[in-house]
Amino acid sequence: MSDKEEREIQRFMELDSNKLTKGKERELAIQIEEDIMKQNEILADQINQEFKKHNIKSVDIVGAIGAGKTAIIEKILEKLGSKYRILVICGDVTTRVDANRIEKHNAESIQINTGRECALNAYHINQIIKNKDLNNYDLIFIENVGNLICPSDFVLGTDKRITIVSITEGEWVIEKHPMLFKMSDIAVINKIDLAEILETNIDKMISDAKKINPNIQVITTSAKTGENINKLIEIIGLGK
Repeated sequence: MSDKEEREIQRFMELDSNKLTKGKERELAIQIEEDIMKQNEILADQINQEFKKHNIKSVDIVGAIGAGKTAIIEKILEKLGSKYRILVICGDVTTRVDANRIEKHNAESIQINTGRECALNAYHINQIIKNKDLNNYDLIFIENVGNLICPSDFVLGTDKRITIVSITEGEWVIEKHPMLFKMSDIAVINKIDLAEILETNIDKMISDAKKINPNIQVITTSAKTGENINKLIEIIGLGK
């Protein structure tokens, strides 16, 4: 794709997101969006096949800013760092704060700064893995950009997707953001160490996740205390 074509796609996506397109221009914007989604799915499938070819287990982690995504990955790394050769791909609008945190746990990390884009897509991941020797890894975590809306537009080619929320976001957070839970394998409700203080209705959160996706596995955790991190590792399929 040429730079000119990419600029045109960005222009139409911005117009469409602001509901400013009309007539044929809007039809073109919709068609471009559909093409992008289709191409992303094709590329994600290729990424997944590449991971499988190298016997790499892969996990995409999504959630709002402050839900505890990085903290949970850190806890997992503390327990699995000596067992697996791990690569963590961190997505954020700017900075490499999360990547720096990950590297303190003796894991390799790569930071992707998306700028105005609010989620990682398969193209971002493909750009990384095509420049890496995948024979050097057993396990790849992808930490998506922090929000509960945009990541639902793009699959990344991983074996599993985990959506993390925290009780500090309120008991309605799952009910209000159904799309990610429909397409996730595991739902993590984090920061349960604050349950007595906040009096959040955790049972409602669990019930909401199950109503949205009857096949989803739900687990409560505390990244601060480490509660249920071992159980999460087993659910992901990384246990003994």
